[in-house]
Amino acid sequence: MTVTIGIKALNEERHIAQALSSALAAVAPFDGQVVLADSGSQDRTIAIARAMPARVYQLADPAQRCCGAGAQLAFQHIDTPYFYLMDGDMEIDPEFLRHAHDWLEANPEFAGVGGQVLERNLENAEFQIRAKAMDTEAHRRAGEVDRLDGGGLYRTDAIRAAGYFSDSNLKAFEEFDLAARLRANGWKFARLPLPAVYHTGHGGGGYRLMLYRLRSGQLGGAGQVLRAAVGQAHLPSVLTGLGHIKVIGAILAWWLMLIFAAMVEPIAIIPLVALPVALLAWRRRSFGLGLYSFCYWNLCAVSSVIGFFRPRRPPDRPVPSVEISPRAELPAS
Repeated sequence: MTVTIGIKALNEERHIAQALSSALAAVAPFDGQVVLADSGSQDRTIAIARAMPARVYQLADPAQRCCGAGAQLAFQHIDTPYFYLMDGDMEIDPEFLRHAHDWLEANPEFAGVGGQVLERNLENAEFQIRAKAMDTEAHRRAGEVDRLDGGGLYRTDAIRAAGYFSDSNLKAFEEFDLAARLRANGWKFARLPLPAVYHTGHGGGGYRLMLYRLRSGQLGGAGQVLRAAVGQAHLPSVLTGLGHIKVIGAILAWWLMLIFAAMVEPIAIIPLVALPVALLAWRRRSFGLGLYSFCYWNLCAVSSVIGFFRPRRPPDRPVPSVEISPRAELPAS
C-alpha cells in the first residue's frame, strides 16, 4: 500500500457515506486504505462506516475530542509512505490523489501538497466569508504555500521525524501547526490549481455555528497554537504566519483603549465601537457580514486568551483509542 486517507468525523451521518465512498475510490489505484477516526459520534456515523471496507477507530475518552486529537488518531494507525487528511463532511475529487502523488514523487523537497477546497454550503456567514477568502489569502492560492488548510497529501516520514502529525491539544489550526513544525525542519508545501475536496459545512445560522465553536473551544485555537510554540523552533513561523494572532493582538489593544475611554471620556466609546464595525462592513461589502466578523473576532480574542492558559497534555503521547471491527456490537443510537 502507498496511500492512506484519514477521515476525522463527529456525528456526520449525513455525509460520512459520501466521504468514505470518495476516499475508497481515490485510494483504489494505489491499493491504499481508508481510516476513519471518530471522536465519539452519537448518531449513525459508526454504523454506516462499519458497512464499508474502512478501518474504524474511536476515541477511548470522548472528553478528549478536538480537531487535533481526531487528526492524530487517524495518523497514528497508518503505515504507508503517504497520508491524506480530510473531514467527514468532505468528498475528495477522484483524480486529485493521483496528481498529488505524482507531484510529490517529482518534488522531493516538499513535505505535502494540497489542492483547491470548494465550499458547497454558503448559507451562513462563516462559509460566505471563507469562500471569498479563497481568492485573497496567499496560502489558498496555487503555488508554494506555508500551510495546507483543508487537507493535503503528506510524506509520512517527514511527519514522523517531526514527532507527530497533529498536536492532540489543539481545537483548531492543527494543519497550520503541523506545517510550521515541518517548515522548521526545512520542508516546503505547495497547492495545486486542481479541485481537491468538496466541503459541505454545517447548516443553520452563522451565529449558531459561532456559538458552537465558542463552546467547543475552536475559537481559541490561535492561543493554543501560540502556547504550543513557546520555546520551540517554529515559534517565529507562528508569530509571523498566523494572522489570527496579529488580529487578536490588535483587539486586545483596542479593549485597553475602550477601558481608558470609559474612565476618561465615556462618550468616546461610541466611535471606538462604530469604527471597526464600519471598516469590517466595508471590507466584507455587507453590514451583516461586517457585524458577524466583529462578533467573531472579539469572541476569538476572549477564547484565545483562555486557550493560551489551558492545561496541555504531551503532544507526542498516543491518543487512546479503540478499534471498531465490522462485527463489533455497538449501542443503539
